[in-house]
Amino acid sequence: MAVAKKETKESAGEQGSLLVTQVKSGIGTKPMHRGTLRALGLRKIGQSNLLPDRPEIRGMIARVPHLVTVETAGAGELERYTAGRSRRSDTHGSNEEGTN
Repeated sequence: MAVAKKETKESAGEQGSLLVTQVKSGIGTKPMHRGTLRALGLRKIGQSNLLPDRPEIRGMIARVPHLVTVETAGAGELERYTAGRSRRSDTHGSNEEGTN
């Protein structure tokens, strides 16, 4: 039994990621579908979110397959997706020019 638990723990650490993109509007859909889109971190058409490949996430995607597309993200895609992103406080918080 201890060996099986160790194998599942290792495989859980090696899980991939899913790139979920909203392709259709949530307007006019059931409230539960709109809530699922929000839980997936999607607000508008064309927006993508990188999520871990877990059963909970797969279940949410299964609820709204007509509104989203899903791609498996490898290590290369993960770097490409996160490259160039910065925190909002970093980009808007600095005042280099001085307005006074």
